[in-house]
Amino acid sequence: MFLTGFAALAVMPLLPVAARDLDGVGLYPLVAGAFVAASLLGGVLGGAWADRGGARRPLTAGVILSVATLLVSATSTTIWQLALGRFTDGIAAGLVAVSVNAAVGQSYPDHLRARVLSLMSACWIVPSLAGPPLAGFVATRWSWHAVFFGLAGLTLIPAVAAVLLLRGRPGTAPEPVRSGASVRRPALPAALAVSVAAALTQYGVTAWDVRHVVCASAGVALLVAFAPRLLPPRTWRAGAGLPATVLLRALTSGAYFTLEAFVPLMLSTARRVPGTVTGLAFTGAALAWAGASWVQGRLHHRVPRHRLVAVGAAIMAVAVVVAALCTVPAVPSAVAVSSMVVAAVGMGLATPSLTLLSLAHTPAGRQGYASGALQTAQNLGQTLVLMVTSAVFTALSAASTGQLPAFTGAFTLLMLPVAGAGCLAGRTRITAAGRQRASGQPVAEADRGM
Repeated sequence: MFLTGFAALAVMPLLPVAARDLDGVGLYPLVAGAFVAASLLGGVLGGAWADRGGARRPLTAGVILSVATLLVSATSTTIWQLALGRFTDGIAAGLVAVSVNAAVGQSYPDHLRARVLSLMSACWIVPSLAGPPLAGFVATRWSWHAVFFGLAGLTLIPAVAAVLLLRGRPGTAPEPVRSGASVRRPALPAALAVSVAAALTQYGVTAWDVRHVVCASAGVALLVAFAPRLLPPRTWRAGAGLPATVLLRALTSGAYFTLEAFVPLMLSTARRVPGTVTGLAFTGAALAWAGASWVQGRLHHRVPRHRLVAVGAAIMAVAVVVAALCTVPAVPSAVAVSSMVVAAVGMGLATPSLTLLSLAHTPAGRQGYASGALQTAQNLGQTLVLMVTSAVFTALSAASTGQLPAFTGAFTLLMLPVAGAGCLAGRTRITAAGRQRASGQPVAEADRGM
């Protein structure tokens, strides 16, 4: 997880440089969105694989594939090869993320899971401090190609460790699903269709010409047709238990990562803030996320998980309000930086709590399914919220004389998903029947209709 975070935080600042060097600035949205789009497919593959034979095989495949995909990006001579490298790297990242969550559910007792997940968040602290500046130094001293080669060399370490340490160990056979727990397995064609749809929408909302509108429309149509097949039944209706948990992951992730995209854009374009200040915002957000995750890991026996989700959503709402206020010229630009840090505190409380709630609501032996559903929801949330917000921002930018009113509209729109997450947090509450399902115990007839 440490090296995954290092690679993720080192690559993102380099993508604009690589796109410019490869004469592909026009396709930059596709390159940037390919990773998230492919993570949908990787999450579904990894979840189904982990349920069939345990988390070790998809984890091993994910880290090995990461090395190969980084080499594809490192040797890119065209923007299309770079897009291919980012897409396949997204598949690998989806495999790794889902496998890690499934392994936590399969291997650790309930009272240790919160601390394990806080440790996973802590693994991003050093990468947030060292990754971007080190990558920038290497790219300046040599080239962005060297950064990808270096990351491939670093990722080779966990790949070899996974092969050597997990070789020959038996997989974890899933327990039979009880009659009280219905689990629907997502279809791989649907996952592929949604991945393509996510890439189309992220590219389509960057402009209003015919080509972009057609791409966005096709992406939305594919999402409407296939996305429900990848999520638990009743997800869009916030059904109690796992469906509501998955929906809240989509809402919180979509709001946070859209805020993370628009605050730096506002700082660099409308407020003319130096790039070093924007970099501090990312570093502060990573530290705040890790710190809040550490706190939630020590509140396991004191505060119900669904209340931590509600508190996290409320904190994110405060961050959105702060970001909107920063569109007023009289408000100092540094306040906008604090909005990212505050939002990261909310995510540090909500994200691990939602992961733990999903494991508690899932039948024994189906942790991979729950992890895959969370990963899919996270990526769908990022895609949909960013798509709608970008469309509103583009429309307001065309209608107004300056950019600040467009940012005001974008940040105001983000209040909808965070308010929805706060209001629906109670739907994720763990009941006695939910605990029985998670442990594989028989469920009383009166509880089976929940």
